[in-house]
Amino acid sequence: METAVIIVFILGYIAIAFEHPIRINKTASAILTGMLCWTLFMLASPNDHGVVELSDKFERFIHHWRIEAGDSSHPTDHTVLYREFVISELAHHLSKISEILFFLMGAMTIVELIDAHQGFQIITSRIKTKNPKTLIWIICWVTFFLSAILDNLTTTIVMVSVVRKLIPDRQMKLLFIGMIIIAANAGGAWTPIGDVTTTMLWIGGQISSAGIMKSLFIPSVVCMLVPLLVLHVTMKGSIGESVQNSETPQPTVPTGNIILVLGLGVLVMVPLFKTITHMPPYAGILLGLGILWAVSEIMNPELDEAVKKQYTVAGALSRIDVPSILFFLGILLAVGALESMQVLQQTASWLDENMGDQRIIVTLTGLLSAVVDNVPLVAASMGMYSKDVYPQDHMIWEYLAYCAGTGGSILIIGSAAGVAAMGIEKIDFLWYAKKIGILALLGYLAGAAVYLLMLPLFH
Repeated sequence: METAVIIVFILGYIAIAFEHPIRINKTASAILTGMLCWTLFMLASPNDHGVVELSDKFERFIHHWRIEAGDSSHPTDHTVLYREFVISELAHHLSKISEILFFLMGAMTIVELIDAHQGFQIITSRIKTKNPKTLIWIICWVTFFLSAILDNLTTTIVMVSVVRKLIPDRQMKLLFIGMIIIAANAGGAWTPIGDVTTTMLWIGGQISSAGIMKSLFIPSVVCMLVPLLVLHVTMKGSIGESVQNSETPQPTVPTGNIILVLGLGVLVMVPLFKTITHMPPYAGILLGLGILWAVSEIMNPELDEAVKKQYTVAGALSRIDVPSILFFLGILLAVGALESMQVLQQTASWLDENMGDQRIIVTLTGLLSAVVDNVPLVAASMGMYSKDVYPQDHMIWEYLAYCAGTGGSILIIGSAAGVAAMGIEKIDFLWYAKKIGILALLGYLAGAAVYLLMLPLFH
């Protein structure tokens, strides 16, 4: 059954990659893949080879079940317990996935609300250059540092919205968005709050804030600069004719400044909220969304209700890209099934046994994160390597933070930033792999080489 699940997973990814030739929406493929993986997992027998038979997780589940039943010696039907185990695993993964989805929904809604109030025009109106080569440097550096302060997912959503306002030409806009994904993932890798995998390592005690920022800043900059320099040399064409020149300009919304400051303030405060309250990020984004909702409702009291709705959170919610959220749900469900079936852990163990060199293993882990979600890969690595052997700020943890954070840029489905951009702008998987994937790979390898060369300076 394990083999069947892996085949379904691979076929699902192929269907996503060839969305346009087969004419099946990628969201449908992702949801089908995720649910088929869990259905096959449920229909398997606890005696099937490679399923959770004799795994520590399943044995612990049986042990806890017996304790709750009040009789540790009571015989149990392993088939029934296996089904209960699969349901509990599904609920566990759905709980983690829902945190990401609620955060994504909240961030996308805030961005849509800012856009409705023409808040991004305040930013775009200050960027006067029409030279794409100059503009892409500005966009990438802003994305890089904003991602370090916020996170790569939120930053990508904000910067894609900005680029959509600045660049009318479709092909040029896609090149910019590709670089935004690379810059956002590179910027998120060198701070403890910039990427979810770095945050996991930080919370787990594998890295310290000062250590990760000191060791990964320069490699992360190199990871962005190499593809940026290549694109600067090879880029041709213009940003296209401004939309404002060909269409009637929209009337200025006087509340744009307020919503822009309040909206970006909410996004900036989410990491601080998490640090102070120890609550998950989605709680902070939902609190901020509630504040914005209340403020938007009392603004512009003179407007008609039908007109006013487009300037409120209720109107913004109707404009967010729900299919991209469901796509994210399907992908994470499929990966969760592989994690629960121990496939990812077995892969990590196989690498450890056959590769030996930790630098090679972690580099390959980063490349694998372009295909498989980096969260379970990092989680598996954290469980595979003991902090007693590899203490805080050891090379393996810092290098893992870099590789898992930036390797996902190689394919558009390899990171939350890429998935969000794919959903917002309907970017084709194969187009990204051809135009941006090679650039991202060059940046990834260059940054990795710089980190390994700098290793003696910090360790």
